[in-house]
Amino acid sequence: MKITFIGLGNMGAPMARCLIAAGHSVTGFDTMAAPDDITCAPTVAAAVDGAEVVITMLPNGDILRSVAEDIHPAMTKGALHLDCSTVDVQSARDVAASAEKTGLLSVDAPVSGGIGGATNGTLTFMAGGSAAAFAIADPLFDIMGQKAVHCGEAGAGQAAKICNNMILGATMIATCEAFALADKLGLDRQKMFDVVSTSSGYSWSMNAYCPAPGVGPETPADNSYIPGFAASLMLKDLRLAQQAAGAVNASTPMGERATEVYADFVELQGMGGMDFSAMLPFLAGD
Repeated sequence: MKITFIGLGNMGAPMARCLIAAGHSVTGFDTMAAPDDITCAPTVAAAVDGAEVVITMLPNGDILRSVAEDIHPAMTKGALHLDCSTVDVQSARDVAASAEKTGLLSVDAPVSGGIGGATNGTLTFMAGGSAAAFAIADPLFDIMGQKAVHCGEAGAGQAAKICNNMILGATMIATCEAFALADKLGLDRQKMFDVVSTSSGYSWSMNAYCPAPGVGPETPADNSYIPGFAASLMLKDLRLAQQAAGAVNASTPMGERATEVYADFVELQGMGGMDFSAMLPFLAGD
């Protein structure tokens, strides 16, 4: 397929490389990054010219809307706009409406799995859009990831992502608090892991992404908390969840408190560039 990939940052570039390795023709565009191994167009209009699928991986809803305004009129009728950004639900729905108005198909498909998942082609995609649009995107999901779930119509992918990451943010805080408490009680971290990882405290934050260095599988904690998923991005997702909760009058007290904790960590402590699991040394006073 002829594919355009807009947004070649830490996530977009390795995702594009997976598509290139699978034999697809990929043209990139990014106002900031231009990896040497990805052919890039000089303008966004030139990048999308003739593309069957245009994939976007962008920082926020405002930028996504702006890019959509630029690319939708320039795209080939019937082409697919596949957005893998994590943005607010309303932005996803507005971009889908814009695509439909200009004769395009669209899917919002934010991802889970971080930089490692993007590099290794093991991401999980949460997709919103029509069945016809999802069917076009699905083979690409198989290349860039290990699982794709069609969650519903436009915006459903973003809804699934922010709900998932609200759980993730809260459970990571609880996991780090438990390790910090174990330290003060004189409980060895490895013993703590051995018990919790095989009992009712089991969670992805503990078992797959343990925040304690040298405990469990290798994680960013074993690499000085260089981010696989930055704390600033966790704060962004938690705020998107709170924005969505406010829009539908949903009660999310744990999500609200998790947002406050990460806001302190990122904005007051200046730790936004660390992995979100670096909450452990912060809470433990290391």
